[in-house]
Amino acid sequence: MIWLAVASTMCCAGVLAWRIQNWFAPALRRYREIYTQEAGVRLSELFLFIDPAQLWVAAVACAAGAAALAFSATGSGVVAAVIAAAASRVPRMMVDGLRARRARRFEQQLPMALLMLAAALRAGVALATGLRHVVEQSGAPLAQEFGLMLREQRLGVPWDTSLDNLHTRMPADSTSLVVAAMRIAAQTGGNLAEALESIAQTLRARLQLQAKLQALTSQGRLQAWIVGALPLLLLAVLDQLEPEIMGLLWRTPMGWGVLAIVAVLEIAGVLLIRRIIRIDI
Repeated sequence: MIWLAVASTMCCAGVLAWRIQNWFAPALRRYREIYTQEAGVRLSELFLFIDPAQLWVAAVACAAGAAALAFSATGSGVVAAVIAAAASRVPRMMVDGLRARRARRFEQQLPMALLMLAAALRAGVALATGLRHVVEQSGAPLAQEFGLMLREQRLGVPWDTSLDNLHTRMPADSTSLVVAAMRIAAQTGGNLAEALESIAQTLRARLQLQAKLQALTSQGRLQAWIVGALPLLLLAVLDQLEPEIMGLLWRTPMGWGVLAIVAVLEIAGVLLIRRIIRIDI
């Protein structure tokens, strides 16, 4: 009778696992397709010619490694699952960080490039030729973006479409000003060189103001890092000093609830400080 109950339980568990696998596998496959597709778009915008599947493998590896370390340290499957979900976002966060740094570098290069283009236009050079000179004299990422726009022109892409593509790849206020000036000059005429010089001076003044604000708010950003790191450091120290007492925090439902509250309050505090010190100009 006992063997019959054990066999029935095993059969039910096998059927349940098979049903879960049939549901989970297509969902995982669909998520992988969406993940690799979005990663391919982001990598192409960065001019990084990397197989998006490698980014998926890196995300899975980060999740598995973080889950193994968390489970060996805490012995809690819930904590390991939460840490694995957070670690799986690390490769995408790195790509987003590279994208943001590239956009900042583009905005820093843009004023000088606009002055070069305005000088070329005043000398009687055509706009396409002036852009080609700017590409030759500039570095990445500005040379890459303007060079791609020129290649689109050679392939027969309309000028407005090329400008829209540039603004899509670099969605910033500075790019909007440049695109609007070039589009108006192409459609209605006008002194494009003077407009570009005015935009360059405005962007340069804006960059100087942003640098000043970064210096003035550096103390607030440091406080945000300290507030975020102090509870984690305190947990690590207490876990080494009092492992038995801290074990209640890692291995009991009440401890998990306390950790969840601490995590929510910590994230809220860091976000509040970052919102206070963030000044949009």
